[in-house]
Amino acid sequence: MAAKNAPVLSTRALNRATMERQLLLRRTAVPAKDAISRLVGLQAQNTRPPYFQLFSRLEDFDPAELAALMESRQVVRIVTLRSTIHTHTAEDALTLRPLVQPARDRELSMFRSGLAGVDLERLTSLARELVEERPRTMKELREELLPHWPDADPRALAVAARCRLPLVQVTPRGLWGRSGQVALTTAEHWLERPSQPAASPDATVLRYLGAFGPASVKDMQMWAGLTRMREVFDRLRPGLVTFRDENGVELFDLPDAPRPDPDTPAPARFLPEFDNVLLGHADRTRVIPPEYKGRNGMGNQSYGTVLADGFLSALWRLDETGDTAVITVQALGALDRATREEITREAVGMQKVMSPAPACDVRFEAFVDFGD
Repeated sequence: MAAKNAPVLSTRALNRATMERQLLLRRTAVPAKDAISRLVGLQAQNTRPPYFQLFSRLEDFDPAELAALMESRQVVRIVTLRSTIHTHTAEDALTLRPLVQPARDRELSMFRSGLAGVDLERLTSLARELVEERPRTMKELREELLPHWPDADPRALAVAARCRLPLVQVTPRGLWGRSGQVALTTAEHWLERPSQPAASPDATVLRYLGAFGPASVKDMQMWAGLTRMREVFDRLRPGLVTFRDENGVELFDLPDAPRPDPDTPAPARFLPEFDNVLLGHADRTRVIPPEYKGRNGMGNQSYGTVLADGFLSALWRLDETGDTAVITVQALGALDRATREEITREAVGMQKVMSPAPACDVRFEAFVDFGD
């Protein structure tokens, strides 16, 4: 619990602070690479979401800019935070990946029974040789490793390689308008740089607060997939400011970080599935109203979300039919006329940049799970 005399930040105040730091109160004129670094990476389980994340945050964004960064190996797709795939700058890929290694070790422990008798050090060395000889798929890794441990679970062998090594997905996987299967090599080999020391927990907490604060210890742990971060926050406490949320939970922040007035206008924004802002906190009510909890996805299935006035208000889907991009918006509650018009303008603007179809049709529907 926070100190009783710490100022209380309302849910709306937390929303506006988060929207500002996530570049969602206004589009910002910064290079895509700088935005990716500032946001400490982009959630990227699927290949298209990072492009839509940047479209909603940057002025005059062109998907070709991110694709060029990937082709030139300035950014990469790699498993890091929460043991999920993120698009990171090369610098962050080399330093954040070793920081979150404990989470990868915990993931590997779930496959212990399938790895009985397997020398993990030897497996790591063999796997490194294989993927640095040429990028390999997970299927190829299984097939190459199994002869060395024929009694092991083939899937567990490949998972062990993925957990033990900092593997990146090589292009053309992830390039805008192109496709490619998942093929893996080490970050050091792909980036032609030696391994780097892990980012310090202290520096990572400060970067997290800059992108997601004000936030609690639990928020940061959920975002990073790490545990036992309380001592890091306590060590940093003298240089931070503290608040309480409406439930009395202690929140930390950078002293000079922006905390806009709660009444600051927040424009409509279309976010892709698994957007950073939806997954950056343990308590997500600063973006997702309690009555809509779970509406934006189930399990590993997530839908595109529409923010109105800074909060989740609808789901969306883009379908291309002939020469028309059909953007379906499913309102989770009542949307007044002005909000619907704002959402429509944003949808049309998104279609012009993010779809090759020359025409756009925006349709509003009542909520029905897109998976139905």
